[in-house]
Amino acid sequence: MKRYFDFYRATMKLSVLEQLQYPVANYFYMIGMVAEPVIYMVVWSAVARQQGGMVGGYTPGAFAAYYIVWTLVRNMNIVFTPYGWEWRIREGHLSMSLLRPIHPLHGDVAYFAGWKVVVILLWLPLALILSLIFKPELNPTLLQGVVFFFAIWMAYLIRTMTLSLLGMVTFWTTRVSALFELYFAAELILSGRLVPLSLMPDWVQRLAWFFPFRWAFGFPIEALVGNMSATELFTGLGMQLAWILFGVISVSLIWKVAIRRFSAVGG
Repeated sequence: MKRYFDFYRATMKLSVLEQLQYPVANYFYMIGMVAEPVIYMVVWSAVARQQGGMVGGYTPGAFAAYYIVWTLVRNMNIVFTPYGWEWRIREGHLSMSLLRPIHPLHGDVAYFAGWKVVVILLWLPLALILSLIFKPELNPTLLQGVVFFFAIWMAYLIRTMTLSLLGMVTFWTTRVSALFELYFAAELILSGRLVPLSLMPDWVQRLAWFFPFRWAFGFPIEALVGNMSATELFTGLGMQLAWILFGVISVSLIWKVAIRRFSAVGG
C-alpha cells in the first residue's frame, strides 16, 4: 500500500509542477473549453426569457449556474482516451510500461489527477469572470458543496475506467475510433452535457440512470446547482461508487485476458 501511496504522490506532484510551467497555455486551453457551454447558456437563457422567464424550473440565472459549473466538470472528465490506448498499443509503447512494477492505469490516474488539481485552481478565477458576466443563481448548502467535491473526483474515476475499457478493445482491433464515436454520441444525450437531464423526456431520464454518463457528468452539476435532497445526494454518491467498483473489476478482468494476447502477439 505504501508503494502505491508514494507512487501517486510523486506522480501527482510531477504532474502539478509540469502543468504550472505552462499556465498561459493551460488558460488558453480552458478558455477554448468555455465556448461550448457559453453557447448552450445563451441559447437556453434566451428560450427561458421567451417562455416567461423559466423552462422546466430553470431560470436564465439557473442555466448560468449549471453551465458555469459545467466548465469544471467537463475539464474533470478529460482523461486518457481510447485513442491514447490505441497509440500506446499499436506503437509499442505499452511494452515499456509493462516493465514497471505498477499497472499502467495507475500512472494515467495519478498523472491526470495532478493535472486536475491545476485545473481546479485555474478554473476559480475563470468561474468568477463568467459569474460577473452571466449572474448565476447559485446558493449551495454546505452538504451540497461537500458532495460536489467528492462527486467531481469520482466522476473523474468513472470516466477514466469507462474510457480505459474502450481503449483496451485495441488489444483485439487496431482501431477503436468507431466505438469511441458511438460512446460519445450516447454520452452527449444521456450525460446532461447538451442540456440538463431534467429537461429531457422521462424515458431518457430513466435510461440515463442505468449508464455511467449521468454519474460522470450530470450528477456532480446537479449536486451543486440543483435542489436535491440529502437522500438523493447520497444515493448519487452511491451510484458513482458502484460504477467505480464496476469499472475497476471490469478493467482488471479484461486486462488479464488482453495482456496475455498482447504477450502472445509480441512473442
